[in-house]
Amino acid sequence: MQTRVGSIQSNMLFDTHAHLEDEQLSPILDEVLANAFAANVVGITAIGTTVSTSQECVQLAQNYDQVFAAVGIHPNQCQEATCQDWDRIIHLSTQAKVVAIGETGLDRYWDYCPIEVQEQWFSRHIELSFESKKPLVIHMRECETDILRMLRDHQRDGQVNGIMHSFSGAWETAEACLAMGMYISFAGMVTFKNSNGLREIAARIPDDRILVETDSPYLSPHPHRGKRPNEPAMVQHTVDCIARVRGISPLEFGELTTKNACRVLGVQVTPNMAG
Repeated sequence: MQTRVGSIQSNMLFDTHAHLEDEQLSPILDEVLANAFAANVVGITAIGTTVSTSQECVQLAQNYDQVFAAVGIHPNQCQEATCQDWDRIIHLSTQAKVVAIGETGLDRYWDYCPIEVQEQWFSRHIELSFESKKPLVIHMRECETDILRMLRDHQRDGQVNGIMHSFSGAWETAEACLAMGMYISFAGMVTFKNSNGLREIAARIPDDRILVETDSPYLSPHPHRGKRPNEPAMVQHTVDCIARVRGISPLEFGELTTKNACRVLGVQVTPNMAG
């Protein structure tokens, strides 16, 4: 699989959200990671959505220097989760290279799990984030009011440590999350022609609160829209797009977002980690 990225390469890129254990990527993972490191991706957060995938992400992080892990239960998977599953997530959260809690949040688009059940599990993740001092990775789909209500109910001293993953909400929602100290992450949707104002929102996020991601193997950016699998190397397209609307070079924006990722996740990376 040959991956082409933007013509202007950043020397420090961090993909803050990738499902590396997904069946579309796992059979070709060595090639996917080689592509990423060749594209100067110095860090990738492998995101768990169930107990089993969280365990896989922890193992990947322990096997690859450039990979870190987030552990949690996705809102669309909560209906099947048990108390024993939550005990295992708590245990996994203490393991080496686990840097975040999630993917958690709420989803009113799909009807896989009652919203009341989703809220119970979201509350658990928020509290674990505070206890572990690790940021949340928050999924939000057609539930902006619900997400903000729950975050405000759980905030401590007006703050929540977290990342709004693959942000697609309104500016007012982004502004409210920023006021609570959160980071806003953009995926391939920001590169689409019909981005519904996402590029304008990305242009307004403060320098120290913006992140980029791929959400691999989903949401392939333009010019690969609709093609799967997406992979971490393609984060360069998102960097190029947002850099353009912010009026800075891809090099500068790539390094800026990598510094932000390192800060919120509490990790260190170096350019020579890639390749």
